[in-house]
This record gives sequence, structure tokens and C-alpha cells, in this order.
Amino acid sequence: MATLFGFDHRVVAIPTLAVSVGIAAYTTYRLYSERSQRKKQNVYESTKLLSEYLIFHYGLPNEVLKYDFGPKSALDFPKRCAELCLKHYKPQAGVPARGLDIGCAVGRSTFELARIFDEVIGLDYSQSFVDACDELKREGLINYSIVDEGELTTDLTARVDKSINRSRASFIQGDACCLPADLGQFGVVLAANLICRLHHPFDFLWRLADIVAPGGILVITSPYTWLSEYTEKKNMMGGYYDKDGQAVTGFMTLMKVLGPCFDLVVDENMPFFIRETAHKNQWTVAHATVWKRKNP
Repeated sequence: MATLFGFDHRVVAIPTLAVSVGIAAYTTYRLYSERSQRKKQNVYESTKLLSEYLIFHYGLPNEVLKYDFGPKSALDFPKRCAELCLKHYKPQAGVPARGLDIGCAVGRSTFELARIFDEVIGLDYSQSFVDACDELKREGLINYSIVDEGELTTDLTARVDKSINRSRASFIQGDACCLPADLGQFGVVLAANLICRLHHPFDFLWRLADIVAPGGILVITSPYTWLSEYTEKKNMMGGYYDKDGQAVTGFMTLMKVLGPCFDLVVDENMPFFIRETAHKNQWTVAHATVWKRKNP
């Protein structure tokens, strides 16, 4: 079973700042040699996938799902994630009025958080996603095409709601498993459908106590689809049996790792719908957990 500094990756929780800084330094050293290879294999750098994410984030209901019998409650997932954050965030002294959207993709949740916060940072591993976010911030819209069938496509336009002050949002390319050391702290941190797409998810979780301010809100959603193309089995947070034959789930591991520094506020299931073609789509249910950072 994978270990780090003699600790079990799958169950250990490291709440102290001093140790988490050491972990960050170790992570930077280890990831340096891996990064160039991952960039060559980055599945997110494709025009087709960019278009699928643009319609997932900004598509109108009749653009995403043209059938009356479809699961319309699963639409607008990025907006609903931001609304979940804002539902539980309470402005208070000592909690920064800043938001961070880790794994922001093409930025819908980032912009939605900017309705409330004066500063919101969206971070994503894909440079093409970040470029699209920057264009949306600059122009307020971006044109793209979606696949209907084979070579047949439809031209669409993604638009940021005009009531949103886009200047409050900024976007950076980065690795969630090796977050910049100078990010500071935030009143809200969102990680939507991220953890089961990370190469070292524990490294990400260990940083959260540093970047979520005491009293701040953390929202994590995940369908817990642990796949070896994203995460080596030794680094997976769930979806396996431990040495005693007991099932380990992603939620169980979140409770163990986050528990020392966060209180679980609520958990719920959130459906989402991804359009691929006119007739092929994905309906998935993410597990959403809302956490409040404890006072040190």
C-alpha cells in the first residue's frame, strides 16, 4: 500500500501547517519530473472537449437537451455548484470575501461566484480552458461548434450573464495537486468533479486547510469515478477494499482526511448532464459535500 514519509496515503490526515508546507515542498519536487509527460498526454487539450465543456457550462436548456422527456433537473450544474457555495457562505469578520474555483474548466462557476465576491480566482490544468475563460472575461462571449452527428455540427455562442461583473474574475493555469504557494486564503473554495480526476488527490486535500480561512466554506463534488487513466490505483481515495476486506469509499476518505480541520455541514446528491452529440449524452450523479473550516 502506498506510503509517504511512512504514512498510509489512504487514511492519513495531516492538519498542521508546518507539515503541510513540507508536503507541498515534497510535492513540488516529485511533480517536476512528471509534469512534461502529463502535458503531452493531457486529455483536456482538444477542440471537441472544449466545445463539450462550453455547452455544459453555458448552453441554454434547449441547446443542451432538445427532448421534452430528458432530465432537465440535471442542467446548469456549474451554476448550481456556485449557488451551493453561496447558500452556506456567511460574511463575517476574519473570513476573506474571496472565492477560489479549483478545476474551473471554462469558468461558469467562477463567474457565478463573482456575483457576490469582489475577487474570484479560477484555476484549471488545461491551458485551452483557461484561454477560453480569458476570452469570456474579455469579450463576454465565445463562439463554438457542437457535434450533432458525425461531421454535422451546430454553431453556438457561450455568453456570460451581463449582470455579472466579469472584472472580478481572474483565471490561471495550474495543477490542483501543486497549488501556488502564494494563493492566500479564501472564504469559499469550490472543487467540482475534481478529486477523481487528480493524479495525486491526497496532495490536493492536504492543502485545503491552508487555503480555506477559518469559518470559510469548502464545497467538493464528485461522482467518485476512479479511473487509472487519471489516478494510479495506489493513489485512489476510494473504490477499493482495504487489507481487512472492508470497502473504502471516497466519502469515507474525505471524512478521515478533512475531519481534523473541517466540520461536515451537509452532503447531498447532485445530478448533471453532459451533451456529447444530439443522441449520445451522459447523465451522472455527483456526491456534494459542504464543509466549514474549523478555528485553529
